[in-house]
Order: sequence, then C-alpha cells, then structure tokens
Amino acid sequence: MKMTMRYLVCVALGLCVLSCAGASAGKVAQWNVFEAACTTAKEYTNAFMDVEVNVVFRQGAKKWVVPAFWAGGRKWVVRFAPPAQGEYKYRVECTDKSNADLNGKDGTLKVTAYKGDNPLLKHSFVSVGADQRHFAHADGTPFFWLGDTWWKGLCKRMTWEGFQELTADRKAKGFTVVQIVCGPYPDEGFFQPSWENEGGQAYLSKDFSVVNPKYFEYADRRFRLLVDSGIVPAIVGAWGRGDCNSMQVIGPAGIKRHWRHVIARYGAYPVVWILAGEIADETKWGQGSWAEIAKYVRGIDPYKHPLSCHTGQGRRGADGDMCVIDYDMVGGNHDAPTAISGGTLAILTSACAKKPAMPVLVGETCYEGHMQQGFQDVQRHLFWMYMLSGAAGHTYGAAGIWHAGVEGDPGIVGAFGGQVYDWTTWKEGLNYPGSTQLGIGKKLLEKYPWWRFEPNPDWAPGCYAAGIPDAVRFVYLPRRNIYNWNGPEVKNLEPDVDWHVYYFDPATGRKFDQGTIKASAKAGDTTAKPVSFRKNVPAPQDWVLVLERVNPGG
Repeated sequence: MKMTMRYLVCVALGLCVLSCAGASAGKVAQWNVFEAACTTAKEYTNAFMDVEVNVVFRQGAKKWVVPAFWAGGRKWVVRFAPPAQGEYKYRVECTDKSNADLNGKDGTLKVTAYKGDNPLLKHSFVSVGADQRHFAHADGTPFFWLGDTWWKGLCKRMTWEGFQELTADRKAKGFTVVQIVCGPYPDEGFFQPSWENEGGQAYLSKDFSVVNPKYFEYADRRFRLLVDSGIVPAIVGAWGRGDCNSMQVIGPAGIKRHWRHVIARYGAYPVVWILAGEIADETKWGQGSWAEIAKYVRGIDPYKHPLSCHTGQGRRGADGDMCVIDYDMVGGNHDAPTAISGGTLAILTSACAKKPAMPVLVGETCYEGHMQQGFQDVQRHLFWMYMLSGAAGHTYGAAGIWHAGVEGDPGIVGAFGGQVYDWTTWKEGLNYPGSTQLGIGKKLLEKYPWWRFEPNPDWAPGCYAAGIPDAVRFVYLPRRNIYNWNGPEVKNLEPDVDWHVYYFDPATGRKFDQGTIKASAKAGDTTAKPVSFRKNVPAPQDWVLVLERVNPGG
C-alpha cells in the first residue's frame, strides 16, 4: 500500500489525531504530538481574529494552557506534547463564552513511554542545561548545537523535494539545528510573490489579520521532517532591520497574533524560538517594542522553549535589566577577515561574561562562499575559535542556502536596491566543503565531555585553547603562511599526568599521533614544575592539537 510522505512523517512523530466534538480519549507516547480538532456550528466573519481557543491539559496539580489554531472553516486544532507519562485530562475553552461547541468539551489522554531512537523525543525537548552555559535535553543529556542557516527555507523556490534533499544532507553531516524564518523574510519587500510557498502567502492582509491556513499546512510538513530527522527547528518569527521592519509594517498587535499562531502550530514540536532577526540590542534587557513581544511569547508558550533574538551585540548586564531571553545569540561579521578578528570574537566572550549566565552562540557570521569569500578554511577557523572560547554551539551558513537561491532567482529583492549578493544556488551551497568539516569537528568534540570545557588561552599563546584541567586540552592553531611548520607551545601541563598527544586535521579528520608525554613528577613530589610541549605540525595548514590524559589502567 502506498502512503503519502505527510502520513509517514506523522507516524514518525507519533501524531494522534482525535475530534473533541464530545468526550474523547487518546493515547500517545511521551513528547510526541497529540492532536485534537474542534469544530463549531457557529459562523465567524474572521475566525482568526474573532475568537481565541485554548485547551487546558491537566495532570494532577500541573496545568498546561495550550493555544489552539484556526485551521480554516469551522475548525480549530490543538497540538500537545505531554512531558510526562500517565493520565491527562483536557478541556476546551474559548473567548466566545456563548459558543457551546468551543467551551467545556472534555477529553482524556493516556501517555506511554517513547520507544523510538529520535534523540529529540528519546531525551526530550531541548532546554538550557543545568550549568546555564550549554543546551541539554530535559533528562540532562547534553545537546550540541550545530546549526545551519535556512532563513528562507519555507518558500516555494525551495521545493519539497529539495527540502528533503537538504535535510538528509545536513542530518548525515551531523547538524542538529536549522534556523528558519516562519514569517517576513529579510532582504525582500513585504508580500512579494517570493514569500509564497506551495499554499500561497502566509497572510493576506498587511496587519496579519487574515491568515492563510494553506501556507501553514505546507510549512507543517517541513517542520515535521526536520524533527523526524533529529534536527531542531529554530523558528524565527519576523525580521526587524530597517528595510524589512516588521514592527513598522505589521504592528505589535499583528506580530503577537502571528506568534500565537506559530506557538499553537509548532510549540508541541522540539523547537527553540528566535523572536526576530536583526532587531535592537535593547530587546535583550527588556526595553523597546520587541521586548513586549518577547514577554508575550514567554507568557503564552506552555513549554517554555528557549527564546532568543538575533541582534549584533549581547546583553548589557546592567542593574535593573529585565532578562527576556534564555540564550544569548550574538552576531559575527559577513566579511571573512573581520569575522575571524579578535574584535569580533570579543562580542562573544563579552556576552559569555555577563550575568546571569546563559548559553551564548553566534547566530549569524561569515557565510561560506558569500560574495565569493569565507570558504572552508574560514569556516573551520570560526567554528574552533568560538567553540574553544566559551560558545554553547555554532551556526554555519552557506551562500545559496540561506536565501534558497535557484538558477535565475537568487531570492534577494529588497535590500540595497534589490541588488544581488550571490547568484549561488542552494544546490551549489549544499556541497561547499565547510559544512562537512564542521561536522567532522563536532564529531571529534563529542568524544570528550565538551560541555565541561573552559576556555584557557594561556595554555597555548597565539591559539585558541580550552578543556578540562588534568583531563584534556584542545588547542586550535589557525592557518598561517605557507612553509610554516612551527607548532604551538602548550604551557603549564600538569607534571603528574601522562598525556597522549595527537594532531587532528580539521579538514579531513585524519589523526597524526605524537606519542605520550610522560609525567615528570614522581609519587608524592610537590616541587615538580609544569611541563611544556611543542612539536612541528604535520604540514603547513590549520590544526587541532589534542592532549588527553592517559588512563592509568589503560
């Protein structure tokens, strides 16, 4: 029997669909999507605007107020991802108290253990870890954020077949996050045909008061595919730069309506939120119109998914600031030499030093191939520079992919008078080598407790260094001039530790063993001096030098 892709994805997510026209009972696995549809005989002029529907789920004393979304006609749909096993009760509530169809309907839900192998369901949703510096699943399993930038990945230029191809490629390379806009795009005029997906425009009015459910039905299957592939959608709700200022065009009421709709449709998925792209830094400390949107999002999201916003700088960290974000996403630079400079790195390290502690990462930097620069050696430099300087993860981007470029249509029609940044297509960007090489770097780090690494540049002057004292040290030596075989000097190694040393080629994953540094201190020796290590690199390029403690029993 032939099954549609939509059905297959729904099964993979454990989607349970019920009607809540009367008393009903459902069964779903923990963290999977339970979906219930409610219908009404009452007609509304504009149901999206005229009424709001919530469904209240309860388990003992715990309560989740879950927004439902209007699905067209007389139908509302709720999606709920139960965070614990056991029995739940739920009841439908509506702002129109005279509508008996949408008030007081009850149901029950039985939640069983998840038995699959999708890490986003097996280990639960992604949140801020216990150390407040990294991301983790709710069961404490560390989550490595390796993101890719697909800002315009919901548009029709990126076909469904292309979206599946790109998703499979990124999954195979080890990516765990996709940053994607569900709302107004950057670098385009508002309501341009290029906004459309297979279902048309997302909204049919300037103030977002008339929604097009068909658009979101087609977006649904893309988000479901990402989740089914073990990739977290980092959903961007809007854009705020001067030439694509959503706040100015749509208004705060319209943006709130949009965010309620996004949360209702996708909050039951393992997602994280990015409030908007390129908005004012002041948002992060609770000031300005975008901060009001952030408070609204935090207030109606029943799962409290991690929320950030795309700004150039990090938090201010001043007395009296209201923290409206959960992780700090800062900017890099699109120009390759500037992107890898110390001044740009300082944006991240400054943000990491702010209180209260929270995960910090660079959400947009030099895209690979952007304006024919920033190729793989720059991408490796950026990844290792940030990961060994306190970042909670890293987001990559490639020309062609972020704007869903296709032959003859680069997908950039607004900024800089509509001039094109890149004629690169997403198919070309797919195969840029930097994406593979960042996956190689992630795979190496995952062999060690990378989330416990602390930056320590004094370990190897002129390099980026981090690790765990007495246990492991990582040193990244960037690419320099040709015919330069000089290796980094690693200082202050603990004299009572045997260290196994190897060079790691971040472009290919090859290892070049350098043997063992034997401890210089004898048992009980308290006067032994720290040890230094220096050895030529295998070839003139960039290298990762790894020093790992030798297991005494190994």
